[in-house]
Amino acid sequence: MSSRIDVCVLDDEAAVAVAAAGIFAELLRRRPDAVLGLATGSTPEPVYAEMVRLHRDEGLGFARARAFNLDEYLGLDGDHDQSYRFFMQIHLFDYVDIRPWNTFVFDGKAADPEQECLAFEAKIRAVGGVDLWLLGLGTNGHIAFNEPGSDPASRSRVVTPDAETVEANSRHFADPAEVPTEALTAGVSTILDGRKIVLVALGAHKADAVARAIEGDRLPDCPASLLQGHSDCIFLLDRAAASQLS
Repeated sequence: MSSRIDVCVLDDEAAVAVAAAGIFAELLRRRPDAVLGLATGSTPEPVYAEMVRLHRDEGLGFARARAFNLDEYLGLDGDHDQSYRFFMQIHLFDYVDIRPWNTFVFDGKAADPEQECLAFEAKIRAVGGVDLWLLGLGTNGHIAFNEPGSDPASRSRVVTPDAETVEANSRHFADPAEVPTEALTAGVSTILDGRKIVLVALGAHKADAVARAIEGDRLPDCPASLLQGHSDCIFLLDRAAASQLS
């Protein structure tokens, strides 16, 4: 099938960050109580920096917004400096006026992880669904911790990240042996239920995954390719990430 993903290629990381943050800003100005879906990792860092600037310099408000995070390491407390809760606090939540009780990140220390996943889905349903998801892209095509082979109908669940993903994430840990081998993640279907999706990819090392996601077959082997079936999805790319597109 032909891709229904919109593609925007920009000069560099800074331009991509401005564009991505601008989409969130437009939504929040139109709907201050919007439900945001957020990602972690190095890719969204400049996006969050621009959101913080928009809040500080242009009065962009988050006070009525609700935010759900895509994933979290199983076994890490929210105070651990490599947990995704910690990441969100130091890159966004601590610098805007979002209410702490409106930020939903999986509890990596949940006594019953499966129940934690069910509760996460229930919270999303309770607020009427996610208006806008921000996604990064793994070099193997994963979105959140939905690795190659993930069921397109999957909901939030406990997963075992691929060795390639664990290796990529190990650079953030003082000891690579400390990288958790399990995680909690929003499912492919959870993501596809969002009303709009913005995927950001930066750098030549993402170019192959970008090409497979946009121009390849829509298959679970490249979870990002499943976004082709979404009615409102845009990929924001720098030139290097777009370099293998035909």
